[in-house]
Amino acid sequence: MSDPIHHECAVAAIRLLKPLSYYAKKYGNPLWAFNKLFLLMEKQHNRGQDGAGIGCIKLNMPLGEPYMFRHRDATGNALSNIFSAEQRNYRTLCERGDIQNEDPDQIKSRFNYGGELLVGHMRYGASSARFDEGICHPFTRRTNWITRTLMLLGNFGITNAHELAQTLIERGQHPVLDSDTQTIMEEIGFYLDEAHNELYRALRDKFSGQELQQEISERIDLYDIVGKATKNWDGGFTALGAIGNGDLFCLRDPHGIRPCHYVLTDEYLAIASEEVPLMSVMEVEQEQVKILPPANMLVLKHDGQFEVREYTEPLEHKPCCFESIYFSRGNDPIIYRQRKKLGALLSDKVVRSLEGDVSRAAISFIPNTAEISYYGLLEGLRAYRRNYVTKTMKEALANGTISNELIDELILRRWPRAEKIVHKDIKLRTFITPENSRGQLASQVYDLTFDALREGEVLVAIDDSIVRGTTLKKNLLRLLARSKPRKIVIVSSAPQVRYPDCYGIDMSELGKFIAFHAAIALLKKRGMYELINKVYEDCKHQLTLPAPARTNPVKRIYELFTDDEITEEVSRMVTPDDSPCPVEVIYQSMEGLHEAIAGPCGDWYFSGDYPTPGGYTAVNQAFIRWFEGKDGGADALPV
Repeated sequence: MSDPIHHECAVAAIRLLKPLSYYAKKYGNPLWAFNKLFLLMEKQHNRGQDGAGIGCIKLNMPLGEPYMFRHRDATGNALSNIFSAEQRNYRTLCERGDIQNEDPDQIKSRFNYGGELLVGHMRYGASSARFDEGICHPFTRRTNWITRTLMLLGNFGITNAHELAQTLIERGQHPVLDSDTQTIMEEIGFYLDEAHNELYRALRDKFSGQELQQEISERIDLYDIVGKATKNWDGGFTALGAIGNGDLFCLRDPHGIRPCHYVLTDEYLAIASEEVPLMSVMEVEQEQVKILPPANMLVLKHDGQFEVREYTEPLEHKPCCFESIYFSRGNDPIIYRQRKKLGALLSDKVVRSLEGDVSRAAISFIPNTAEISYYGLLEGLRAYRRNYVTKTMKEALANGTISNELIDELILRRWPRAEKIVHKDIKLRTFITPENSRGQLASQVYDLTFDALREGEVLVAIDDSIVRGTTLKKNLLRLLARSKPRKIVIVSSAPQVRYPDCYGIDMSELGKFIAFHAAIALLKKRGMYELINKVYEDCKHQLTLPAPARTNPVKRIYELFTDDEITEEVSRMVTPDDSPCPVEVIYQSMEGLHEAIAGPCGDWYFSGDYPTPGGYTAVNQAFIRWFEGKDGGADALPV
């Protein structure tokens, strides 16, 4: 993409289905929904820490009274800042006597977030130069008609936002756009205007005033509107929005790339990106949480009518597997099992690296999100040790060499030893942190447990993924070397990141990937640099083809080498020049990834197989930019 793709990370919504007095009486708190929204967002804080926003729509407000509200913040502690500010506003209203705490009608009328529909969004910043309140969600589009007023938020990665913007211009509009969110909001807004105006013309001679508005509200068809608006969208998204009359909609892309879950009871509808926050905050069982299927949209009308159905044709299910590896909360039962399996499947490679002697190593993990795969790795190593003990004891019994010394050696000694060597003080994803601060922040994030290693031991540390390698070389490996290991083994629970993402993760530049640099270095060493020129010409040719016909020529960069050859080169490249010990990198295999994540698995950043034409466009554009020196140079490792 010509502009960086930002990572809009988490959505949350609560729509009350009973009068506000019901919640005040049953739960003893007139701000029950407001507090639940905060908790849903806080439980998804892992998905976004750089910005936040909330919105509210109040149903059936008197004429002249405001009904839509929004509060966004892009400063530090954005989520806490927003809710603290609104709680102060509420207390001020109570202290002035404008609100009686026991009167739900007054709260709805005078407190901005005392309405029936509340939405929230958590956002991660990207490497874009601009990150401020203006690009935080929700976005709004206001008119004097409640059925043309729109609020929108989501987890977006639209690959063809520029083409969609051009469509707006060709219609004669004058959009002022600086994000894919703004673009798709205007696209939905166009068809919303069309539907509203058609209904207005058909009904204006039969009804007038509020009766006319009510009739339009009853007949507005969000499935038809959104179906038309999304017809040409290419990307991964969960989009959540509402129009001013309170009609709520939430849709998921046809491939199911981005996640979305919901709970519906007779009291409320609650929506979140992840399953576990709904279970925890809404206090429901797992079977009550539903997955919004790909290509489906849920609609909750202002009068309480609820429906989930397809708004477009479903395509091959390709959920982003980084949800399993990294993004989603690890206490999700499915995610937990998948991450443990990813770690366990690496145990054979670790055993080979240790030459079979797991007793001379300390097993640890970096950063915190790798902790679950670390448990899986430990289980795998212990299983290896148990099998070895069983085999050796059977052989000793068979040949009569069993002894107390052998039993002590096998059972009481030489088992894998777990240590927490590295501590991470700040929840920070350094690979999607703004460029100008990544290095400084990364150097301060990690602390070392000193004197935890014994003399002559190997330090094995598992990470969830190795994307750029710069944090490893410039910070982590230097820190780990201070524990004085004989050797450092860095284990990645994910395969080699070889290709850019364009569906919501800020990994759009090939020149930032250590695996790509390793393959380029191998080509140079073997005198095969001409292939790079050929791939460049092929990428330019691909962009002359219709989007559905485009392929991924960048695969040819990797096809000449085995995974192990690229991994060995990565090991060389990340090793600091002054490292006092050797460094070895171990990656997950593609086979291991798919064994751990059984079922649908979107793996394009590893495989280069994209689910949409926009992905193939993005990978060709990314290689061209790298070849022409337009990106990938700021913190790329030398080859």
